[in-house]
Amino acid sequence: MKVVFMGTPDFAAGALEAIIQAGHEVTAVVTQPDKPKGRSGQMQFPPVKECAVKYGIPVFQPVKIKEPEAVEKLRQFEADIFVVAAFGQIVSKEILDMPRFGCVNIHASLLPKYRGAAPIQWAIINGEQETGVTIQQMNEGIDTGDILTKVVVPIDRKETAESLFDKLEEAGAHLIVETLTKLEKGEITPTPQDDSQSSYVKMIKKSFGRIDWSMDAVSIERLVRGLNSWPSAYTFFGGKSLKLWNCDVLEESCRETPGTIVRVNRDSIDVATGKGVLRILELQLEGKKRMDTRSFLLGNAWKAGMLLGEA
Repeated sequence: MKVVFMGTPDFAAGALEAIIQAGHEVTAVVTQPDKPKGRSGQMQFPPVKECAVKYGIPVFQPVKIKEPEAVEKLRQFEADIFVVAAFGQIVSKEILDMPRFGCVNIHASLLPKYRGAAPIQWAIINGEQETGVTIQQMNEGIDTGDILTKVVVPIDRKETAESLFDKLEEAGAHLIVETLTKLEKGEITPTPQDDSQSSYVKMIKKSFGRIDWSMDAVSIERLVRGLNSWPSAYTFFGGKSLKLWNCDVLEESCRETPGTIVRVNRDSIDVATGKGVLRILELQLEGKKRMDTRSFLLGNAWKAGMLLGEA
């Protein structure tokens, strides 16, 4: 097939690489504009652009894909299908109707559940035991198109958003190649989504990571994993932010004020929550490196009774 690929982050780059390796002709790659990185402000290519450049594929980076000039530019790229993966912009009906096979989207959840932004993070935060990837035929709604194919991916007990991201990237890359083959052969019957089973998840903001110690320990531990590695779950101590990277839940009763350190062990710190105790195993104090709690305690004399959470 002749493919125009539209995507931006690493999740999309894996799918683009797989499509190329499968022998499909990618006539163009559409991605977000380059952005400055770090203190230097040096412009950085999106991961999808890096992949395209490696293979000598033309790259188009419109600020707004719906603008008439951008739409006309897309018409110049011959394609049987547009493949979209975490592109970052809404695609108009005019674009959806351009190619013979329309536009298909690689979505990192088992639709209709977790439509919208950040499905990977929310699946962990909400305590799901499985998620997956869905290839959907795009329409004018947000993740509401007919389902073409899907694959289930289990969520491990200590899964983080970062590790699940990698699993879903690989699953999505395999699934889109399989789907393109079946579409070309006419072997797929689209399945309408059951809107009654749908749910939308909101975009993750940095402020969402602030820990509310009155929550139960299970929910806080899921938040820590769901926001690892960005934007991270955090609290405060001594006027500095404190990021938590790895925790366990202790199912024990505790009458201490939520956020109070109840025990300092050799390699962990136990903190009271609204229900249960959270054991901190890896953390990062503002201005310091990420480290396991045992290493952290060698240079920080923490003790029971101290309170976390005050800015």
